[in-house]
This record gives sequence, structure tokens and C-alpha cells, in this order.
Amino acid sequence: MRYMLACCALVCLSGVGFADDPPGIVSEKPAEGPFVEVEGGFMVPYTQRIPGSDVSFEMIPVPAGTYLMGSPESEEEHREDEGPQIKITVAPMWVAKTEVTWDEYDQYMELYNAFKEFEAEGIRPVDASDLTDTVTAPTSLYSPDHTYEYGKDPQKPAITMTQYAAKQYTKWLSAITGTQYRLPTEAEWEYACRAGTTTAYSFGDSADDLDQYAWFFDNAEEGPELVGQKEPNAFGLFDMHGNVAEWTVDAYTEDGYQALDPEGLTGITAAQWPTETYPCTVRGGSWESDPPDLRSAARMGSNDPDWKEEDPNYPRSPWWFTSDPARGVGFRIVRSYEPLDKPTISKFWESITPKEISAIESRVRGGRGGYGRVDKDLPAAIEKWRENQ
Repeated sequence: MRYMLACCALVCLSGVGFADDPPGIVSEKPAEGPFVEVEGGFMVPYTQRIPGSDVSFEMIPVPAGTYLMGSPESEEEHREDEGPQIKITVAPMWVAKTEVTWDEYDQYMELYNAFKEFEAEGIRPVDASDLTDTVTAPTSLYSPDHTYEYGKDPQKPAITMTQYAAKQYTKWLSAITGTQYRLPTEAEWEYACRAGTTTAYSFGDSADDLDQYAWFFDNAEEGPELVGQKEPNAFGLFDMHGNVAEWTVDAYTEDGYQALDPEGLTGITAAQWPTETYPCTVRGGSWESDPPDLRSAARMGSNDPDWKEEDPNYPRSPWWFTSDPARGVGFRIVRSYEPLDKPTISKFWESITPKEISAIESRVRGGRGGYGRVDKDLPAAIEKWRENQ
């Protein structure tokens, strides 16, 4: 393989594969720009429009490779939860050029009102005995002034969503586009961040150069900034360091990677799946973070009681956090070159912890959430419903 770089309502879905004409694959070698050579063609950057809107995002091809996840004990600011270093082989994938923006996330948030109206009017009814093709969209923010204190520019990264909400976003997006999107594993995230480097940051070991690549405590005075303003890493990915920390699907483990079998690990099999609602792992550091927290190997665990401290609901929202540092948490999406099988992709999309499942069901029973089917016909159904209002 060769790589060349030239520069909340509830919806469920068990397994989306490639679209009939999958984006990002060409048969002829591109004359310029980044690409990844794969069997029978070339992975290239592409722009995906979110159906039913004029909003789009860019996906960048990232080559397969093997690297050491974690940091060596000799690295300045090394922490125990970043080791032991372990060899990981990552398959080719596309990674979003930037973090998910409010412009993108708003399309998902708008589902809540549509699904509640669909339920009331008997439109696209849901079979409660089979939620395979359903998702939950987030309820309205309890205190939007708090979340939006730093502005809600459409090109700023979306923030304060739970890991579950981010997973459901990717499930919804996969269903309406026919292309399999998801959160990254920790191993995939770090591989994409490092972009072939072994240094503390993707640009070297010195934090002196961080201002060129990241928004962090020293240079971000007004909260999260517009995405894509700093220099990208060698893969062409922006804001991997700073701006907002990014969700992975992994549980956070204080002992790092000691539980992993070091033999033959891949970017997928290295995932440490959560068995409890928290702590789960976010990566990259945020605009509130100091330089050591932005290192490629740095990890942070979520803390639901603290991050939902100002939530007045019971049970507390499965979709939103209310309290810092959650205003510095967002996410970025990825897409595998080879679609994942149904059992595996379901773990990337659904809640897999009993406490979280119970909280979601309780909220739905109380009318503070609902179910809705998601597929390629959903955007047109929503548009038709709006026209009839």
C-alpha cells in the first residue's frame, strides 16, 4: 500500500455499508493532491453533503500503517495512563478534516421536533418491538446560554454532547447518506493525530510551536474558535490538537493499555469498550487546556456526575452535559475503507452500558425523547411534513 501527500429523539440502525456509488474512490491515480492507493483504485478526499440541507463536510484519506500507541516514559509530561506503549496496525480510513461543527450538528438536533410530530401524527410509525432502524435525537439544550456563551457560529465545533449523542449522530448520518460513519477508537484517533510522527506533538516535541497548530489556554481567549484556522498535520487534518477535545468510543482506563493483548492488535480490536457510562475517553485537549494536555498521547476521562452537575433533570440527560470541562468537548467522525460488520458497527452507534440504556428508556417513557426511523427517505419525509405545516 502506498500513500502520497501533496502538501434527543431515538432512531436505531444495525448496519449501513457503502452507498451504491461510494464517495472518495477513483479508479485512476490522481494527478495531484493526497490519495491512498488501495486494491482496485485510490482513496481521495471528498465532500459529503448532509441530505436535506446545504451543509457539507470534508473527509480526508489516511493510509494504513503500524505505530506505537501511547508515550514512552522518557517523554516530557508522560503520564502512567499513556502506557505501556503498544503496537497497533491501523487500516486505511477517511477522517473528517475538522471537528463536527454546529452547522452539521444542528441538522441532527432538528430531528427531535420532527420525530415528536411524526409520532403524534402517525407518520413513519416505529415498531417498538424492533428498533433496528431507529435513533434518538437530542432534546433541546436545558441552558443554551451556558453552552453558547462563546457564540454559536455555524463553523465553530459543536460541544457538550455526550458520547452516546455523538454515536447516535454518526448512526443517523450513516443512515441518510448510505455511507458508514462512526467515532474513532482511541488507537485510530492517535494514529490520525500523529500522522506518522513519534514526537510529543504531530509537529515535534516542543510546545513552543503549538500556537501555529492549536487553540489552547494561552491563545484562545473567547472559547472554541472556528475550525480549520491553524496549520494541519501531515495527513491534512486540522485541530487534532486543541480547540475541542474529541470523543473516542473507548472507556478511559487509569492503567492505560495494560489490559490489551499486545499480539496482532488493530485499530478496531484495540478498542476498550465501556462497561459503565463513564469514564470514557476524549483526546486532543481543548481551548481550555495547557500544552501537556494537547500531546498526541494525552488522555482524559469523562465524569458524568461532574459534567452534568447543573442538569436539573432526573435521570440526567443522556444527550447533553451542562458543566465544564464539557464545553470543551466535541467530536470528529471517521469512515473505514472496508465497512465494518453489523455486530461491530452497532457497538459504535448504540449505547452498550446498562445504566445509560436505562436512563434513555426512562427519558423516552417520560416524554422527553422519542423514537424515529432513519433511512435515505427521512430527509424527504421531513421536508414534506414541513411543507404541510
